[in-house]
Amino acid sequence: MDAMARALVAPGKGILAADESGPTIEKRFKNIGVASTEETRRNFREMLFTTPGLGEFISGVILFDETLRQKAADGTPIVEVLARQGIIPGIKVDKGAKALAGFPGEKITEGLDGLRERLAEYAKLGARFTKWRAVITVGADIPTRTCLEANAHALARFAALSQEAGLVPIVEPEVLMDGEHTIERHFEVTERTLKIVFQQLFEQRIRLEAMLLKPNMVLAGNDRPQQASVAQAAEMTLRCLLHTVPASVPGIVFLSGGQSDVRATEHLNALNRLGKAPWELSFSFGRALQAPALKAWKGSAGNVSTAQHALHHRARCNSNARSGSHAGEEVGSQH
Repeated sequence: MDAMARALVAPGKGILAADESGPTIEKRFKNIGVASTEETRRNFREMLFTTPGLGEFISGVILFDETLRQKAADGTPIVEVLARQGIIPGIKVDKGAKALAGFPGEKITEGLDGLRERLAEYAKLGARFTKWRAVITVGADIPTRTCLEANAHALARFAALSQEAGLVPIVEPEVLMDGEHTIERHFEVTERTLKIVFQQLFEQRIRLEAMLLKPNMVLAGNDRPQQASVAQAAEMTLRCLLHTVPASVPGIVFLSGGQSDVRATEHLNALNRLGKAPWELSFSFGRALQAPALKAWKGSAGNVSTAQHALHHRARCNSNARSGSHAGEEVGSQH
């Protein structure tokens, strides 16, 4: 498992998150005028996974349950399609964030019931790593300690069960960008969240060398008129992680969390330019990798080549950002 965790954060590579739930992908398809059916979802994801040269920049893909079981149009299992590119298949295993009873505005992620059995099946189907997302909302009086502890406990239980099944867990505590909070407030909540998460991981005997962390970057709320500079966001993100994440964790794979595709790459590039991290600083982007490809594809087989070119471009940009060598691009050029 240690070697698998390191392979997922190999130099120059990162993870493609293609694990959108039914409602999420339906919303994204609606924006391009495509109905969300089992076939259209498969066509879109197959188009992504067969992008020529993708394996040069992408180490692993996080799949949704449906996709892990699917076959490509020519009958090849999707897991095999990825293997041909040298890409490691993973699986999202949580059942989504629900309202936390008694705590208005806060959420708890469900899915621990039956997880041991699901993990055994996923391993048989070819998954080699797993992901579980907790959702932390920033507000005037939230998050509460109860919310943070409940989510941290669930993340650690998920991680323990994953490692028991021989799968590398990606632990994702996402402190949302939604709101008007300052970058200082986002730093404070992210720091508190990560401290509680790692305390739980320690108490539940997680092998840190065989896991990855998927955190948010530290940013001002997206409704705040005054946004931090790329340099400030990178500096505060790294400082927050240095305060909270043990050096034995092999890699940090950032989520894009609603940032534009170009801005997410710029932040990753700036983080790697700081050059002070004891872990690999990588990416596990969903929308920030897929958005240009989805827009180009529009559900048409005739657009596959253009869409794949768009994905390849974004994957290459993020690969360059892994070493801080991304040359930059005009914001808005790849939306």
